[in-house]
Amino acid sequence: MKRHRLTMSGLAMALLVLVADQASKWWILEVLQLERLRQVVLLPVLNLTMVWNYGVTFGLLTGFGEWGPLILAAVALAVVMALMVWLRRAETRMVAIAIGAIAGGAIGNVIDRFRFGAVVDFLHAHIETRWGDLSWYVFNVADAAIVCGVAALVVDSLWSPRGKAARP
Repeated sequence: MKRHRLTMSGLAMALLVLVADQASKWWILEVLQLERLRQVVLLPVLNLTMVWNYGVTFGLLTGFGEWGPLILAAVALAVVMALMVWLRRAETRMVAIAIGAIAGGAIGNVIDRFRFGAVVDFLHAHIETRWGDLSWYVFNVADAAIVCGVAALVVDSLWSPRGKAARP
């Protein structure tokens, strides 16, 4: 019964991330029309900047031509399937929710690849320093959920009693 609750927690997180990701992309494209505006300054350190990402993280792996979106989507879906197996075996709420966040983010980006042939990225964090401008890659809600989910899994593996027991 506990595993069932954990699985449901992970699936709920996946659905929450997926809905938030797709709703934010819909708003960016259809309501704000960021593609036409190109950029909107929100804060001195945060802009909405329209980018179509034809690769994966940081625009890597863009050399697959017209098959690229399908190949990357197939790989992402295979990863999501593996995550679902892991989710059914999750032993803590943190792991279940982290896996759900990663899966929901991956599915959100797969939907973009099928709809548009690229992923909609629009969040641009940056800061000006006296040593120069520091700028992070443009990302989206799905990407943020994936990064946070992976970070949570790393934290769990390093500091949980199970993780400590597994290390020599």
